[in-house]
Amino acid sequence: QVQLKEAGGGAVQTGGSLRLSCAAPRGTWSRYDMGWFRQAPGKEREFLAVLSRNGHSTYYADSVKGRFTISRDNTRDTWYLQMNSLKPEDTAVYYCAARGAGRNQYEHWGQGTQVIVSS
Repeated sequence: QVQLKEAGGGAVQTGGSLRLSCAAPRGTWSRYDMGWFRQAPGKEREFLAVLSRNGHSTYYADSVKGRFTISRDNTRDTWYLQMNSLKPEDTAVYYCAARGAGRNQYEHWGQGTQVIVSS
């Protein structure tokens, strides 16, 4: 069982920045790819970014390329999503998720954190 917990959501104005964090159990970085998703009101869940379990590769959705950055801290127990140049359409509930080696789905999810961007 891998329990994840997001933090750092809040309300900002257009053009502002937020940094989301995802707290993970010790050693998670070596066993799981860590992804970020969001779900806006009335829309389907959307993939945003992923950092591979070895930390050597990243992939971003087109909607956030150049604005969002996924990373981990030096202890590799906490994962981040730095969000810059925020827009009203970024308003959503944001989730971190973990995908184990050899698996096709993200099997562990956090509870979500709210992000609201106003003009």
